[in-house]
Amino acid sequence: MKKVYAMLAFVLMAGVASAQTTWSADKAHTKIGFIVTHMMVSEVEGNFKDFDAKVVSKNADFDGAEVEFTAKTASINTENERRDGHLKSDDFFNAEKFPDVTFKGTLAKAGGKYQLKGKLTLRDVTKDVAFDVTYGGTIDAGKGGVKAGFKLAGKINRQDYNLKWANKLQDGSAVVGDEVALNCRIELNKAAQ
Repeated sequence: MKKVYAMLAFVLMAGVASAQTTWSADKAHTKIGFIVTHMMVSEVEGNFKDFDAKVVSKNADFDGAEVEFTAKTASINTENERRDGHLKSDDFFNAEKFPDVTFKGTLAKAGGKYQLKGKLTLRDVTKDVAFDVTYGGTIDAGKGGVKAGFKLAGKINRQDYNLKWANKLQDGSAVVGDEVALNCRIELNKAAQ
């Protein structure tokens, strides 16, 4: 009888495991971007070039999907080498000591809207965050490939994560704003089953 129960448990566990779908970022069609105010009159955009994302979903509409993301801080890119070097320094990310930005959380759907909630780690600080997400849909890309698309928008305060460089202009206003707007476009590839 114990063998029957063990076999039944195995079959049930296999069924649960097979109900999950794993997705990864299509890096050629994904941008992990941010925008920050510069000298109170303009904005600077940037992104991370080296990143990985994994999404595990039990539902076709991604409700309840588990999301993991890592970006290499040394891959930050604002299209200005001098500025990028400063961002990699201890004034900001300290890419040598803290090589990764990480996120782990869950995508939840409520009333047709999505929100991504979880823990974001920058430098040596981890905080609970919530970002609005727009689900663009899922499509059969041909040749056995399936893709899903998302947009993510949100804001964080860089000071909360010890990115504390705070030079001031003559009038006392900040050279770099504290609020960082996140603007990400994400395309996922479904893993082969």
